[in-house]
Amino acid sequence: MAFFEFDNKKIHYEVHGEGAPIVLLNGIMMSTLSWHMFIPALSANNRLILMDFFDQGQSDKLVGQEYDQTVQIKALKGLLDHLGLAKVSLAGVSYGGNIALNFAAIYPEMVTRLVAFHAAPKTGAWLRDVGKSWIAAASDPHAFYNTSIPVIYSPEFYNNNPEWVAVRQNFLTNQVFTNQDFMQALVRLTVSADNYDITDKLGKIAAKTLVVAAEYDPLTPQSDQKAVQEGINGAELVFLPGCGHASMYEKPTLFASLILGFVNAKFEGL
Repeated sequence: MAFFEFDNKKIHYEVHGEGAPIVLLNGIMMSTLSWHMFIPALSANNRLILMDFFDQGQSDKLVGQEYDQTVQIKALKGLLDHLGLAKVSLAGVSYGGNIALNFAAIYPEMVTRLVAFHAAPKTGAWLRDVGKSWIAAASDPHAFYNTSIPVIYSPEFYNNNPEWVAVRQNFLTNQVFTNQDFMQALVRLTVSADNYDITDKLGKIAAKTLVVAAEYDPLTPQSDQKAVQEGINGAELVFLPGCGHASMYEKPTLFASLILGFVNAKFEGL
């Protein structure tokens, strides 16, 4: 466990393993704890760096503040400066994928490889209104669960893993979504994505990029990932069949393999 000071606030981060650095960025409801099952695989031959954005996990909470994702991008830059890293590979999921795209557009010289899962070129009316439904349900743990959680999984996974789902539901509704500090932080994170729009900056990304989409993802549908891929010169696009927005939990081996394979594969002259 480690912290660094940024703008008079604390950011929590973790570093595991040695080798070429991979920074893995959280989805909106996640924290560094969400990645612990992946640490052995992702740090076996790489230096894996995890961080909690502001209003996530053990990083400071921006209570009473309105902000956009710019504050998270600056925090990420601050972490890399703190660690003395001039170049890294970035991977991110959803909210973290969007941060990764934005960072790579602003600091193209710092990103060698980029893997964006379930990212979008902008927050459109559909996703913005989904966020409003989360905010409206934030004071009721069961309503929030039913509003936000089932749709992040594919129907097949959700229906075929009832015991896993039941344990997850019990944990979230009784231990996580009852915590109003967590919920209000999540509301602020949700609002921070309202004005996200990288459409006109995608062409500035210089890193070799892999965009990953899922077959069953109503939050960030395949058309979003297609738009991201088309906006980045030379970007590759992969579709995950039979999978939802939470691909890291539905297909963990494939999730890790895509990151490691794309980041570490080197070819003569490419």
